[in-house]
Amino acid sequence: MGQIDFFNLFTSLAVMLFSLTVHEAAHAWTARRLGDPTAGLLGRISLNPAVHVDPLGTILLPLIAMVTGAPLLGWAKPVPVDFRYLKQPRRDFMVIAAAGPISNLILAVVAAVVLQVTPLGLGGGGIAVAAPVAVLALKIVQINLLLALFNLVPVPPLDGGNVLGGLLPPHLADRFDALRPYGVFILYGLMFTGILGQIIGPPYHLIQSVLL
Repeated sequence: MGQIDFFNLFTSLAVMLFSLTVHEAAHAWTARRLGDPTAGLLGRISLNPAVHVDPLGTILLPLIAMVTGAPLLGWAKPVPVDFRYLKQPRRDFMVIAAAGPISNLILAVVAAVVLQVTPLGLGGGGIAVAAPVAVLALKIVQINLLLALFNLVPVPPLDGGNVLGGLLPPHLADRFDALRPYGVFILYGLMFTGILGQIIGPPYHLIQSVLL
């Protein structure tokens, strides 16, 4: 077994934690903008990771994946949404769901810009400062692209499943939503059969090539 790179492990976990925090805060902020104060009253419109952390999904599973090389999956505590406050519940819930992946794509774009302007060509002390910044920016791009695309997979309870449910006619949406209790099992089935990689891989590489 190779030696664990603790710096790489720590920075990857830190980026994952930050990215999931932004993701959930974006859900909460969008819900409040659309009239639902529930998440705001629970303190979820915050960049404090402590209010979003799910010990299993935010810490343990990503840590195991990074150590073992297993596929990286992670999640934070879901943001509660009370449909009674939404003027157009189906449409508004789609917008709230989409806000999370969009926030990750924005983080990826910002990090890609930072990476492009990082002066790696400098000699001497310039590289000593610039190289860690470039490594961190690259991690932010990669992890946020993965999070955005993973969450857009159209399987409930992922954001992509919630968006698709809002697009379907009501009678089909109800049948589709019945898959929600089995969503985790469907996702792991897709992951271990390699289908999930085939879904996420092409758009991931395409967007990364455009950004970088």
